[in-house]
Amino acid sequence: MKIGKSSNPVLSEKRFKKIQSKTANSTELMTINGTLNKTILLFTLLLISGFFAWKAVATGAASHSLLIFGLVGGLVLAFATIFKPHWSQYTAPAYAIFEGILVGAVSALYEMMYDGIVLKAIGLTLSVLFIMLVLYRSGTLKATPKFKKGVIIAGGGVFFFYLLNITASMFGGGLSLGNFGLIGILIQLVIVGVASMFLILDFDSIENGVKNGLPKYMEWYSGFGIMLTLVWLYFEILRLLSFISGD
Repeated sequence: MKIGKSSNPVLSEKRFKKIQSKTANSTELMTINGTLNKTILLFTLLLISGFFAWKAVATGAASHSLLIFGLVGGLVLAFATIFKPHWSQYTAPAYAIFEGILVGAVSALYEMMYDGIVLKAIGLTLSVLFIMLVLYRSGTLKATPKFKKGVIIAGGGVFFFYLLNITASMFGGGLSLGNFGLIGILIQLVIVGVASMFLILDFDSIENGVKNGLPKYMEWYSGFGIMLTLVWLYFEILRLLSFISGD
């Protein structure tokens, strides 16, 4: 597989070639173990900041302020990481902290409305991660060009739907899938499925990055990519469970 055909949707062909050319004479290259270690560290930072945000909301802190703080800080650092991958050893850990604040605040709010929902969502997210990893390693799900194209198109459709919904809500419109009963649950289940498929793209990107000798900092970038997907999946599972548990 050519490196320009990477399955990671945030890595363009032009950027991949730039990264590879800069690493031609480097001895510090990306490895699977290194990527795993960086990913674990990023999630540790996310969990620590998430715990403090959860406790703050639970004890009466302004959840709105925490949400905005985590969201804005996370977006800025996410774009910095995407457009400047060589900064990822610094921006990815900072992003994990801001994302943890967002995740912790959102989780606390959901837990207040639906007792026990967060533990269920975490369990399901980890289960999906394990299942996708097994399916990928066994070759049952392969990141073929058609698969990649289909998943990215589906992901783009979900993003466009949410973008339109957010825009409409600013003008008093918008809709919640939770108001559509079984149909809404089924649509949300499809969205969870799409988010799950992005894990296959992430696994493929990591494997190809190692095969093609990408630089060491790409371990941080790959960990950042996995974190993006898992947080998205977690939020979608939270929404699905809230629809099922809702009145």
